[in-house]
Amino acid sequence: MYDKMNSLQEELNQLRPLPTSTLKSLREQLIVEWTYNSNAIEGNTLTIKETKVVLEGITIGGHSMREHCETINHKEAIEFVEDIVKNKESINEQSIKSIHQLVLKNIDTANAGVYRKENVLISGAEHIPTNHLFVLEQMGELIKSYEQFEGQSLEKSARLHVDFVKIHPFVDGNGRTARLLMNLDLMKAGLLPVIIQTTERLKYYETLDHAHVSGDYQPFIQLVVDCEIDALEKVLGIVEGR
Repeated sequence: MYDKMNSLQEELNQLRPLPTSTLKSLREQLIVEWTYNSNAIEGNTLTIKETKVVLEGITIGGHSMREHCETINHKEAIEFVEDIVKNKESINEQSIKSIHQLVLKNIDTANAGVYRKENVLISGAEHIPTNHLFVLEQMGELIKSYEQFEGQSLEKSARLHVDFVKIHPFVDGNGRTARLLMNLDLMKAGLLPVIIQTTERLKYYETLDHAHVSGDYQPFIQLVVDCEIDALEKVLGIVEGR
C-alpha cells in the first residue's frame, strides 16, 4: 500500500530544501484548496475562487456570514496547526480543543472548544457517536492509544481521524477538526497534508462509517494514502516542472 507513496516521498526529500518562492506559492495554494474542500464537504457553498477572495479579505454577496467565518476560521486553524508543527508540540486534548475553538469562532462561541453535553447523530451514518457522558473518558483514551501506536506514520494519522470522529466530541465542527488533526499529525511526521476532495465526499463518509461499524480501518487508510500520493505528485510536478 505504501510503496508508491514512500518512493515519491524519497524523491521529494532528495529535492529539499525547496526554493523559498516555491514553498510560499505551494502554501498559499494549499490553504485555499484545503479550506475550500474541507468546508465544501460540510456544506459550505463558496466556490474555490470565492474562497480565495474571502481569504484575501473581501466579502462575497449572496453568501451567509457563517460561510465567510468558516473560511476565515479555517485559515487561522491551519496557521495554528503550522505553529504546533514548527514548535514541535505534542497533540493533546488542549490542542484539539484549541483547533476546534478556531473552527467555530464567531459561529458558535458557547460550544467552541467545549466537549458536548448532549447526544448527537451523524446524518446518514450507521454508527452512533459516543454517549456524551463518556466523551471526556474516551477522549483521554484516544490520546493514550494515539501516543502508544507504533505502526506506519500515515496509518497513525488516519486512525486518529477515524477514532476522533467515532467519539464526535463536539456538537459541531467535528469533521473540519478531524481533518485538521489528521494533517497536523501527518506534518509532524514529515509527510504532506492531504486534501479530501469534495468530489470524494461519499467515499470519505462511507469508509469512515465502515471503520466505525466494522473496526476495519483499511479502506479509509487507503483513501488517505491515495490523497498523500496526489499531494506528492502535485508538489513534484510543480518543483520539477513536469
